[in-house]
Amino acid sequence: MSELQKEDSGQNSYESKRALREAEEAARERRVATRKTARRLIWIGGVLVIVFGAVWLFRAGGSGEENAGPDMSRVVEIQSRDHISLGAEHPAYTTNPPTSGPHYGQTARRDFYTESVPDEYIIHNLEHGDIWISYHPRISDEAKEVLKKKFLLPKVIVTARSANDTDIALVSWGRIDSFNLEEEALPEGRIKDFIKRYRDKGPEQVPAAMDRNTFN
Repeated sequence: MSELQKEDSGQNSYESKRALREAEEAARERRVATRKTARRLIWIGGVLVIVFGAVWLFRAGGSGEENAGPDMSRVVEIQSRDHISLGAEHPAYTTNPPTSGPHYGQTARRDFYTESVPDEYIIHNLEHGDIWISYHPRISDEAKEVLKKKFLLPKVIVTARSANDTDIALVSWGRIDSFNLEEEALPEGRIKDFIKRYRDKGPEQVPAAMDRNTFN
């Protein structure tokens, strides 16, 4: 092989190796770019999931309020938030059942009661944002069973109360909705709406788990 041929062969080998290196470098850059694109798409996808999730929750919450029935409750002027000793006399409450006023330092345990619980305990529950559902003992056993099974919810207390003027009274702090039953049928939507609207609206936001000093 002549010197010229050797020189050409070496040049070709060099060019081949350079082309191979360039091809490998281009492939590596494409892989890096692909990984960066994938990470960017994952990040964008995560942001979109969060955004759409927030929008869905907002619309779900809003549609729940839009689909709620008419608010039949009324606002009651707050009497007081004074604590009194057990059995102490105090000014008469302005509604039946009461929605605020002098009350004991203990709350009532959240439960379904087949007997009356002193108002002074439950008013303290209302102050903590609880909902009080009281029923006159004359309502049917079927209606009582529905109250027990469907409405013994977090921060809700259900009690019998023979002093009620109506069959059912829904009470939160400073608000009341009272009514008689038609053909012994509970208006479940009306009760659910009241709970959704007015639970945790008391002047003291106290989680249920923190109410340890309770009556009964």
